Amino acid sequence: MTIDGWFIAGAIIGLASTITCAVAAVMKKKPNDITLLALAAVELFILTYAAASVVRLANGGHIAGQPWEFWGYIATAAALPVGGFYWAMMERTFWSNYVMGAVGVTVVVMMARMAQIWYGISTPA
Repeated sequence: MTIDGWFIAGAIIGLASTITCAVAAVMKKKPNDITLLALAAVELFILTYAAASVVRLANGGHIAGQPWEFWGYIATAAALPVGGFYWAMMERTFWSNYVMGAVGVTVVVMMARMAQIWYGISTPA
């Protein structure tokens, strides 16, 4: 896998969000401003990554893998924090922090796959 600055930034933000939410969950705290802002940071990063991907394509870059797959991953990664936020608003217990924590690490894994698609590295058969 080619590791670029986007992946590193996404990994830092996603893992920081996961750690923040997991610590709050272990402390049996309900979703609060800190955990919701950690989730919002993941969403903001994904939206920024999507915009930057459009700019990269407009400036002559290309997606080596399947474009539909790349954009599908971006759409799904952007939907996850929204779903986590909705869950936290509906279920105001410490368990929601576990759900929100899962969003950050899931987005990191999805970022790794998006990098593989962008640079043309296929998954093992």
